[in-house]
Amino acid sequence: MTADGASGARKPVSVLFVCLGNICRSPMAEGVFRSITKSDTRVGSIDSAGTGAYHEGSPPDPRTMSVLEENGEHSYHHQARKVRNSDFKDFDYVLAMDSDNLLDLSRVQRRIVKNSGLHAAPAKVMLFGDFGGHEGEEVIDPYYGARDGFTIAYEQMTRFSKGFIEKVLQGGDVPTS
Repeated sequence: MTADGASGARKPVSVLFVCLGNICRSPMAEGVFRSITKSDTRVGSIDSAGTGAYHEGSPPDPRTMSVLEENGEHSYHHQARKVRNSDFKDFDYVLAMDSDNLLDLSRVQRRIVKNSGLHAAPAKVMLFGDFGGHEGEEVIDPYYGARDGFTIAYEQMTRFSKGFIEKVLQGGDVPTS
């Protein structure tokens, strides 16, 4: 019997990527992860959000989109949104881009658990960089920098996504944050 209670069938894993404003890092992570896992039936819902509502309703930063397009991802569309309480039950993994966002997400999750009377919220809140081979690795926010910061972020997202696939989808150990 599997985690979803069905014999022989495993529930697809759902992932939410989170940064501050949801226009640079987290939509890039979502775009990369969608591209890498597009035909993988082990993956269910994929989305991204921000801990702040600064850019709610806006498309990703043009530099994010140009880096995705340069790397073959031409069909990605997204509108920025803020993290919702329901995300902690709707997603199996909520993956933060840096320690500040991880702290914010952990606080929200604790508040949800406290107010709901549950022992724990279903989502695993973790640093995305923990899947890249270097525990605690963060994606520096490229928003105020030059375009090369977006290229570096893309390389990290690709490495982290492949690490997630290896550790979670292929049954390896999940890093602990």
